[in-house]
Amino acid sequence: MAPADTPEPSEPSGTSGASGTDRNRATAEAILPLVGGAANVASVAHCMTRLRLGLHDRSLVQDEALKALPAVLGVVDDETYQIVLGPGTVARVTPEFERLVEAGPAPRAAPPTAAGLAERGAAIKAARKARNATPVKLFLRRIANIFVPLIPALIGCGIIAGLNGLLTNLHWLPALVPALAALASGFMSLIAVFVGYNTAKEFGGTPILGGAVAAIIVFPGVASVDAFGRQLAPGQGGVLGALGAAVLAVYVEKWCRRVVPAALDVLVTPTLTVLVSGLVTLYGLMYVAGAVSTAIGDFANWLLANGGAGAGFVLGGLFLPLVMLGLHQALIPIHTTLIEQQGYTVLLPILAMAGAGQVGAAAAVYVRLPRNGSIRRTIRSALPAGFLGVGEPLIYGVSLPLGRPFITACVGGAFGGGFVGLFNQLGAAVGSTAIGPSGWALFPLLDGNEGLGEMVVVYGGGLLVGYAVGFVATYYFGFTKTMLTDLNAQAETALSTEPSAVPSAVPESGPVPMRTGADDTLEPVTEGRG
Repeated sequence: MAPADTPEPSEPSGTSGASGTDRNRATAEAILPLVGGAANVASVAHCMTRLRLGLHDRSLVQDEALKALPAVLGVVDDETYQIVLGPGTVARVTPEFERLVEAGPAPRAAPPTAAGLAERGAAIKAARKARNATPVKLFLRRIANIFVPLIPALIGCGIIAGLNGLLTNLHWLPALVPALAALASGFMSLIAVFVGYNTAKEFGGTPILGGAVAAIIVFPGVASVDAFGRQLAPGQGGVLGALGAAVLAVYVEKWCRRVVPAALDVLVTPTLTVLVSGLVTLYGLMYVAGAVSTAIGDFANWLLANGGAGAGFVLGGLFLPLVMLGLHQALIPIHTTLIEQQGYTVLLPILAMAGAGQVGAAAAVYVRLPRNGSIRRTIRSALPAGFLGVGEPLIYGVSLPLGRPFITACVGGAFGGGFVGLFNQLGAAVGSTAIGPSGWALFPLLDGNEGLGEMVVVYGGGLLVGYAVGFVATYYFGFTKTMLTDLNAQAETALSTEPSAVPSAVPESGPVPMRTGADDTLEPVTEGRG
């Protein structure tokens, strides 16, 4: 599974042009009636892999028919109804789907009876309570909402930076190298502004004011500011400083909205917001955030330099459980800080090994269940995406429902992470210039303190170790004899042909079923489990 929301690689050439458009439109046309038609769709959005729908009436959705569509990898019922289409595909199907919805009839009115409204309200309240959204998870989700929209730019600029480094090392196209350097570095030089903008937007302030305050951090003129006898440096505090400055700006702005007369609001509120939060940023926040950012970078480098193998083993093995708990979101600002400081994050290649363990585990399940046609079909359809770092179909359709293979997949991730961490400990730091991609999709983003060839070998070696250990651990320890007997039953009627039906064959001692939250994090489904 990807450490963060997964990027959208380019669509295969076979789907380009008119034929690709027709295929995407056909997918949208197939999905729409199965979710209750245009009248049942309240909102349409998409993330990196999923079409997210707000629905008026959830009971009108035909789940099994949706899962049977060739383009649909799975469905997730959460605050929005999420249809997993995979990276690339979802960005192309969504506009077609939106056009169909807009051309359809107006949305239906809510049920007119009081009893119906009361029943629906009670169901929503019960569902929200069952999600057990803790303050920590909600806070981390808000942090993720700030940084996830930046991922496409990080990926694009990271790949351009890698291409620029390759041309520089090979002494090719020297006239083009400066231009590529500008393309790759422009976004990173202003990333604090985008963080400030998104932070203010997420916390309920005026986005442009958040960006304006955060821009102070990267303004070259701060080098002339003497704060308590110390000179500031442009960029000091980085994205963490921008985040803090924008949050402060939001609170100042909200205070001003309450106390400033309406006639003066348009002049006084933005002025006081920038002035107060800007001065606090210059004369305090930049120092604090700068110290924290430096400590994060130093600690990450120290950890991998002195205990790389052990640290990699722990990080690679625990990443999937962290994703299940939604705690992996805390790593997003850390990744971004490392990229801003060093040009790459050394943590992502290690965490990406969790996906390698997942792929190896799925391959072992395929081998161990030769007579279970439904699970084998799920694995065949999901493995290509798994190799590219999109682990959702394998997690939902294979490892989590079966229980033990999820644990053995973590073992594979641990050994793969230990392998990459070992080379970090030996001095070959392997990092990624962007967050989001995983698996094979991470190769174009590799960067570090050694040559590209060595980094490819180390990262590729880690993937192979993750595949191999995940396979072996699952093959020998992923099943009990009873599970093998039950799951290899000849009659396919014992299991539905849909991936999501696999849990019906799982013993009661298996893991708690999982679903995803609004930010693609796995959360336990607690309804009906006491």
